[in-house]
Amino acid sequence: MDLHENRTEVDDLFDDMQYRLVQASMGKRFLNYIIDALVFAILLFIVLIILASADPKALEAIVKKNETGDFTLIEQLLIQVIYGTYMFIMEALFKGKTVGKMITGTRAVKQDGSPIVLRDAQLRGLCRMVPFNAFSALGNPSYPWHDRWTKTYVIDEKLSRYPRT
Repeated sequence: MDLHENRTEVDDLFDDMQYRLVQASMGKRFLNYIIDALVFAILLFIVLIILASADPKALEAIVKKNETGDFTLIEQLLIQVIYGTYMFIMEALFKGKTVGKMITGTRAVKQDGSPIVLRDAQLRGLCRMVPFNAFSALGNPSYPWHDRWTKTYVIDEKLSRYPRT
């Protein structure tokens, strides 16, 4: 038997592999959001404590409240930008995963099932900065703007077969 002939048989075996992407349920997506928002809030709190210990006046300027005690519009937008940046960094470092996705067994992938790359993670993070993006996740299946606009999915890893590179 020729070695080249064996190689062809192996290649054919992998060419026939069928990929199947199963989108994560709305419940898992919501749990991802809650976990990631909680982790983000904890990290933001730690950064603010460090900033306060370095310069209390700087912290006061950042978290200055209006008369009702609510965050101002500028503060809310700043938090959205920081959150989008945090999500970009997490998904870029962990190849489509965040803390929430690690816990729920989900992952962001391209529509063909291939792993997201740095640019995909960056665009997903930018889309998360859009006001009301979180509300776009309502529905079943959950397909929020940051997935739709970047041509990505969040899949259930246990139920999906996809190229894991």
